[in-house]
Amino acid sequence: MEKSNTGGQYTCNEYREEMILLGLQKRLASQGLTPEEKESLLKEIAKVEKQMGLD
Repeated sequence: MEKSNTGGQYTCNEYREEMILLGLQKRLASQGLTPEEKESLLKEIAKVEKQMGLD
């Protein structure tokens, strides 16, 4: 999940966004989620990825 940054600086905000995304992906992979929970997680993941410029 490397983000291209022209300044070469890796910021705290980028780290935070990556950790949020990883946490959401881990929750999505867990057993026993309802379809509604999965849909909600997928929407949140898409939102974070867009914010990070990964979409």
